[in-house]
Amino acid sequence: MSWLLPNPFLCQWQVMPEQIDHYQHANNVAYVSQLEITSWKHSNQLGLTIEQYKELDRGLAISRHEINYLAAAHMNDLIDCATWIVECDNRLKLARQFQFIRRSDQLTLLTARTEFVCIALSSGKPKRMPKEFSEVYGVNVQPVVHD
Repeated sequence: MSWLLPNPFLCQWQVMPEQIDHYQHANNVAYVSQLEITSWKHSNQLGLTIEQYKELDRGLAISRHEINYLAAAHMNDLIDCATWIVECDNRLKLARQFQFIRRSDQLTLLTARTEFVCIALSSGKPKRMPKEFSEVYGVNVQPVVHD
């Protein structure tokens, strides 16, 4: 596949009937949901779970989504969902890059970037990342090469 960056974390998404909108395409809400699913699967694979987030009283709250819808997905399409951690300041901010490719024709359907801010779950206020986050996320940053 033609990934934007090397070494993506991958998971699969099959578009289900309930995700289809009145245009007979996957609804944009389904894409946003899949961004979250892909993020959590990657975090879990790296060793961080929601239970650990709760124990640490820390979370990563979305501060910005930038989504480029490039082509429509249809019912039963099988899509390879890739993500990379592209920034982590080891203090407050983290960013992920995404790319969704339909398996049948290798067409990129979506690219996206999501920016997160570390918060205390108990208050919702910005708080410094615990070392557990920086030790996992910080060392897994995939640098973006600019032309």
